[in-house]
Amino acid sequence: MSGNGTVQRDETPVAIHWFRRDLRLDDNTALNAALASGLPVLPIFIFDPKILRHLKLKGDSRITFIHDTLQKLDAALRKRGSMLRVFFDTPENVYRRLFEQMSVRGIWCNEDYEPYARERDGAIAGLCKKQGVEYHGLTDHVVFAPHEVLKDDGKPYNVFTPYSRRWLAAFSERAPACHELKRAAKFVGADTSHKNPDLAALGFERSPITAPEPHIDGGIIEHYMQTRDLPAIAGTTRLGVHLRFGTISIRRLATYAAAISQKFLAELIWREFYQMIIWYYPHTTKRPFRAIYEKLNFPGSEADFKAWTRGETGYPLVDAGMRELVATGFMHNRVRMVAASFLTKHLLCDWRWGEHFFAQHLLDFELASNVGGWQWSAGIGVDAAPYFRIFNPIEQQKKFDPKNAYVDRWLKNDNFFGTEMRLPIVEHRFARERCLKFFSTVHH
Repeated sequence: MSGNGTVQRDETPVAIHWFRRDLRLDDNTALNAALASGLPVLPIFIFDPKILRHLKLKGDSRITFIHDTLQKLDAALRKRGSMLRVFFDTPENVYRRLFEQMSVRGIWCNEDYEPYARERDGAIAGLCKKQGVEYHGLTDHVVFAPHEVLKDDGKPYNVFTPYSRRWLAAFSERAPACHELKRAAKFVGADTSHKNPDLAALGFERSPITAPEPHIDGGIIEHYMQTRDLPAIAGTTRLGVHLRFGTISIRRLATYAAAISQKFLAELIWREFYQMIIWYYPHTTKRPFRAIYEKLNFPGSEADFKAWTRGETGYPLVDAGMRELVATGFMHNRVRMVAASFLTKHLLCDWRWGEHFFAQHLLDFELASNVGGWQWSAGIGVDAAPYFRIFNPIEQQKKFDPKNAYVDRWLKNDNFFGTEMRLPIVEHRFARERCLKFFSTVHH
């Protein structure tokens, strides 16, 4: 520190790796590129108050997961004589301070395709340009960046099947390479004066919801085709949260899946399809993909929506799913489709209500997939289930939970199967006809 109390600038040239949705050391594209610069790498993570202020739950499970994962990253870096510096401020403020304190030659980070992230990254790239600092955004969150899988005319796909075919062709031509972190990787040393914020400093409490370990279960992937629709069994990988925050490599998972399960690989391609959609059509986060449906004014009531959120619709499969979601931060994918269809088509509630509720509670919440899935279920989005495809929750339960094992698990303390059976909030046949009539107002 200088005599006037200011921090002495360190003139040693450094590269910054900015962790965001890539919370791992191995097979991290931007981290590898930063290390390849030959400069010592300063690893940082920024809790952005512009993002955190939208989170309503004090015990938000995602914040607990990120906080715990950052501690593991920090411990791994300390074994290498470095540390992870975690900040709680706007990225602009953090970088202005870092540029004042040290000789930053470049920032390396992995791309994020969400609208706010693009705005944020554009601002940081602009700040770097003014400071004469290099800015590098690389592809890591997906196997193929949005611009890499396009039609022959250079336009984006809006139907999944042809997108999937083009994606698979690209994958077979140039399967992604995976890179281990080299033992000799050169990092900036630890700084004992820097204190990383704890949950309380961020304004949050520890969530009781825990995430599964980032383990790729070959048995589940191999039998995914047979087990993926059965909510009563452990037939899905539960890796969504790890893909969301990058605690596993999408390249490793896709390469592994390609060898044993095309059906599971297709799920990963759906994820990339939605990332491409949100990149080219950012309006879909707030409005239907298809403009014709912007005319729809969903008449569903707040009372019906509240009953849905509490798992009190009188349809066991829907209610079991909603209770599983609130209790665990997870809902089985088949049940997600049924619950979303029920809210938008049986109750005619605005799809954005459900999308926001899922966004609040899902541990594996991913904006692109959540928006895409909700618009698909509501019949208003890209490659959507047509509006006249309306799931019958009773028939779905008979087909995918025939022994009631899943609904019993979540409704065992309720009276669904007792003498005082909960009455359905709306009768299916009536709801179906009402839905068809509602959508017919824009389909003349």
